[in-house]
Amino acid sequence: MADSRPPHFPPGTFLGDHYKVEGLVRLAEGRMFYLVDDDRPDQPHRRCLACGMRDNPREARLCRNCGKALGIRRYLMTSRWVQSQFDAWQVFVQRDLEHPGLTLPVDVLRLDDQMLSFVPYQGEGLMLDEASPLSNQRILHLAQRVVGTLAYLASRGVQVGPLRRSQLLIGADGLVRLFDLDIVDVRARTLPPEIMEDIVRQMAVLLGSYCHVQSGALADFLHLAGSGDYPSLREFGRAIEQRFDTYAAMAFPPTLSGMSDVGLARQLNEDNWGWTSLGRNGELYIVADGMGGHDGGEVASHIAVTTMRRIARDREGALEEGRERIESMLHEAFTRANNAVKDEADRKGNDMGTTLVAMLLHDGRHAYVANVGDSRAYLYRDGTLHQITTDHSFVQKLVERGKISKAEARNHPQSNILLRTVGTERDVEVDLFRVALEPGDRVLLCSDGLWGEVEDNDIAGILSTYSDPRVAARELVRASHQGGGKDNCTLTLVGIK
Repeated sequence: MADSRPPHFPPGTFLGDHYKVEGLVRLAEGRMFYLVDDDRPDQPHRRCLACGMRDNPREARLCRNCGKALGIRRYLMTSRWVQSQFDAWQVFVQRDLEHPGLTLPVDVLRLDDQMLSFVPYQGEGLMLDEASPLSNQRILHLAQRVVGTLAYLASRGVQVGPLRRSQLLIGADGLVRLFDLDIVDVRARTLPPEIMEDIVRQMAVLLGSYCHVQSGALADFLHLAGSGDYPSLREFGRAIEQRFDTYAAMAFPPTLSGMSDVGLARQLNEDNWGWTSLGRNGELYIVADGMGGHDGGEVASHIAVTTMRRIARDREGALEEGRERIESMLHEAFTRANNAVKDEADRKGNDMGTTLVAMLLHDGRHAYVANVGDSRAYLYRDGTLHQITTDHSFVQKLVERGKISKAEARNHPQSNILLRTVGTERDVEVDLFRVALEPGDRVLLCSDGLWGEVEDNDIAGILSTYSDPRVAARELVRASHQGGGKDNCTLTLVGIK
């Protein structure tokens, strides 16, 4: 397939006349990121980036034309392979636009079925590696910067596709710049405002995913923007400016994190996660692992998470009515999520589904945990990781019957067979657990892309090493890559004060 991820370039691969691959550093949906340099001993000449002179002898230290220093330079190279995007991207690059919120490539190569773009590398990072939450102030600064950059592009006739985390580049100065964008169209005139309505909504949803569970007003504002209340960039930008000081002044304790990653083998991230505040005394945390591919698993997991959040917020009064009412509310949220996925599967005529694990934290001390499938909840206490949930899988049944050991279950050829999922049948059976929490506890919810690649002891080791939950989340995702990265990896981590 033309849109399938191509094999990656091994270290040492020569690309064009100027570049050599140092290594693959990151994968994202529709992208591969490499570090490359221009150390090409096979070439007799060296190019000067300052003036473009290409005939400098390989051993020269200064450009013969402009006198600028020559030396080995490093680049962040992006590979994309959806060929329908190539022409618009090249037209956009040739416009040679300049804006402080935009990083454009210094070179573009079209190589077989890949488009390669090169930006000078000085230690930049990707928002793809940033776990949630960010501070309110940082979210608002990011929103202003992105809005300003998109407005500039719209004024130059550039229509941008949906923004992704992988298209936000963090500079050494801490500022975020847009790069490697999906370009839909490039026109000679300013874009009409209505063309940007979808990008405003999508951007608001992306920004909202970085909000703290307790951010309240900011999360609600971004939710409204994601629903279309501020259809133009101008309206959205003005609304941000009006609320900036109030929202930026809100700060929250660093006790939680959330992160999702496509892994090293999949092209599509079908996982989803979310959290929401339930009044003064409750918080809901959710992880879902979708099944069914494009327009299937990713849709199922999204529906499950959004439905659970909505039902829980509508029924948050149950938190004041005792344990049984809380469990009933959580069960209802699962059932409604299950049936919403089933309805969509029936409408589309496919077999989409998802696993689902959630924790309702009440009064900061009582955890109500529920699950369907093999996404898990763990309790980390006093250096030990305890599994709260039980997998609804074929290999778990074999373990329970003494047919195989837990170690054998990890690599069993039928480990992907689930006996219970959300969206397969109506009114799915849900397991519920109660956990009394203590100060210092941490609760981890995760898809099998984490626990399937990282042993429980290693997960515990990471949690014991990194007290900052956002750093711990990043290291857990990194460990899933080191374990093979065969699946999407998603997690939320909640610390108890």
